Amino acid sequence: MNGFTSFVLYTLIWWTVLFAVLPFGTRPVADADAATGWRGAPERPLIGRKLLATTVISAVLWGAAMLVIRSDWWSFRVS
Repeated sequence: MNGFTSFVLYTLIWWTVLFAVLPFGTRPVADADAATGWRGAPERPLIGRKLLATTVISAVLWGAAMLVIRSDWWSFRVS
């Protein structure tokens, strides 16, 4: 696997993990809009913390994927 393919794999893992991490810890606005009842975006989304967690989790998952891909434990080549 070359560097570009490794980068693409990491990017796909990163985005997947981001969408899995985004809902954690979000709380809706306490008071809904009087006219529509819509609560809108969360009060404190903590995006920076979620991006850092996404990067760390993605690095671990990418490392595990690279170990499996480069090892002889599971072959991706057709015999």
